[in-house]
Amino acid sequence: MYQRINITLPNETLQLLDRIAPKGDRSHFIDQAVKYYINAEAKENLREKLKQGAVRWAERDLGITQDWFNIDEESWQNANR
Repeated sequence: MYQRINITLPNETLQLLDRIAPKGDRSHFIDQAVKYYINAEAKENLREKLKQGAVRWAERDLGITQDWFNIDEESWQNANR
């Protein structure tokens, strides 16, 4: 289903659009461009969330490693007494 909308674009943008898409094909071009942009934004947001999650997990893992290192160090010191 399609729906007609009116949009206002700067002259420069319209000139670029006219160079790329024939006048009868503007709707298709704009449709593809909007979908591409939304997909790219979604991928970037996902990348950022994955990066933040990885940093949180790395910080957690480092804390666990440090805790175990301290316990292991105490164990070695007690065993050598």
